[in-house]
Amino acid sequence: MIDEPLEDHADDAPVQEPRLWKGMGWTAKVIKNDEDEGWAVAMIKDGEPEPALVGPWTMGRDKKNPKPLDMSAFNTLVKTASEVLRRHEQQLHAQLHKHVILFSNGEELKITLDIVPDDEHPYALLSAFDTSGERLAQVRVRADYKLSPAKATEWVEAEYPAPRGV
Repeated sequence: MIDEPLEDHADDAPVQEPRLWKGMGWTAKVIKNDEDEGWAVAMIKDGEPEPALVGPWTMGRDKKNPKPLDMSAFNTLVKTASEVLRRHEQQLHAQLHKHVILFSNGEELKITLDIVPDDEHPYALLSAFDTSGERLAQVRVRADYKLSPAKATEWVEAEYPAPRGV
């Protein structure tokens, strides 16, 4: 569906054609929707191989061809596609970075778990920080380590040992 080559245009020049718009770091391409009789629009961020967003596109007045792209539609598509990427990045960050706050000996500590998603040998770093942000300890743990307030408290009270089996 997206495999058709884009028409040859200078990379930095804006393009404003009925089915192809380029600008602001994005390309909008109206394409035939293979799954039904309609049309779709693909939003591709410059330098990326896959679209960030593919959605239905409005039929034109003849009910056969797609409605042409225009500045308003392009701006809306850029905003929507950028938001999709931002949410994806936030979700990925939330999956890879966890933390708990706890109190130990009258001190507030932030315990973090940062997963390193290596294809062959993923792992995570378990760290303790004081209120000024100074790292008190850091150990390597399994990527599937489940950080919880109870586990963090145990780790701190045992004076930050490296977990077994890592």
